[in-house]
Amino acid sequence: MLSRPLLYVPGLLLMVGLPITADCAEGDWPTFRGASRTAVAPDTDLLESWPKDGPELVWQADGLGRGYSSPAIADGKIYTMGDGLSIADDKDEYLICIDQSNGEVLWFSKTGPAWNSGQESWQSSRSTPTVEGNHVYAMTAFGVLVNFTTTGEEVWRRDLKSEFEGKKDDGWGYSESVLIDGDRLICTPGGAENTVVALNKESGELIWSCGWPEVRGAGHSSVVISNIGGTKVYVQVTGSGVMGIRANDGELLWTYDIPKTTAVIPTPIVRDDLVFFTAGYRTGGALLRQVPSGDGVAVEEVYPLSRDLQNKHGGVVLMGDYVYGDTDSRGMPFCAELMTGEIQWKERGSGKGSASVVAADGHVYFRYSDGTMTLVEANPKEFREVSLFKVPGSGDRPSWAHPVIADGKLYLREGDKLLCYALR
Repeated sequence: MLSRPLLYVPGLLLMVGLPITADCAEGDWPTFRGASRTAVAPDTDLLESWPKDGPELVWQADGLGRGYSSPAIADGKIYTMGDGLSIADDKDEYLICIDQSNGEVLWFSKTGPAWNSGQESWQSSRSTPTVEGNHVYAMTAFGVLVNFTTTGEEVWRRDLKSEFEGKKDDGWGYSESVLIDGDRLICTPGGAENTVVALNKESGELIWSCGWPEVRGAGHSSVVISNIGGTKVYVQVTGSGVMGIRANDGELLWTYDIPKTTAVIPTPIVRDDLVFFTAGYRTGGALLRQVPSGDGVAVEEVYPLSRDLQNKHGGVVLMGDYVYGDTDSRGMPFCAELMTGEIQWKERGSGKGSASVVAADGHVYFRYSDGTMTLVEANPKEFREVSLFKVPGSGDRPSWAHPVIADGKLYLREGDKLLCYALR
């Protein structure tokens, strides 16, 4: 694969000879990291710097309870999850629907009990819903998948642990955002026989199951689609490493093992035949290439795991030919060349703790767990932090929900609140 040269001009990112393609329709962000799961928004003409207190706050939604679920946006509505809602009469977990125009809570429907395992800062909702058509699919930390209509009525539910012998590789619950592909729903129970399954999205009935006998359990990643020589491949990262699955029948095509670690969380990046994945806790990042092999697909290692590229749970983004993310959870953003893994820069940011990322219009937006939100140029030559502000209400619990950019707005889930900022 040929390297794609990148030109950098302040405020503008160009890939020479290639169009800049949109991640999803402007205004919609229907699942975790957007429609193509790149965490790169198609928005343009965004602010190149912010006032001292941040961009203009358009509205604030209140009463959402505890939750690290980020917003999913479709057809003028926002969906997220939370427990202990101040607008509910119990401490259970709910799927919540919000009017995108003004922040009004339109409805909330119960998914089940709250996740209260471990220390308090680890508790609460962690999965981002997936919206498709007239349905919203919500995954609880207990591994219960619920299909709701976009008006809040429950259609069906499946328990990944009891029905598919699912298991996690860690004790932090399920946080995957399911993939909808045509008439199928793809999700990851994580067991040896049912590592990844395809369900009928309308009925919840099993279509196929893919097992990885040696798998240690599901991680926290969400499935990404790739296409290799006419074969559609689902790429997923588990507690044991990465796997490629033939989409039409669920056949396991390839695996790439990693050492046992505390938890495997980030969603991989797929570009053409390449798969970049990373994990924290001193694991690192690696680049793989998928290649046609007989009637299937195999995988080759471009470069092995490098601890310089480790990322705990803030995720990474690909802008041009460069990967941007936080080093483990240190609050130390890095930029690395995709094809070589070579670090271009690694600098201490203005915030503290793990930084989650989203990108748009030549900039990377880093949100630190202490509530600091920063705007950084997507510039491989130097780390240039342009603007920053402290998100109101942050500090009580970690600011771990990933930021979202849609229709010229920045959406930040801060515990009980969802804040909408104008970026144009």
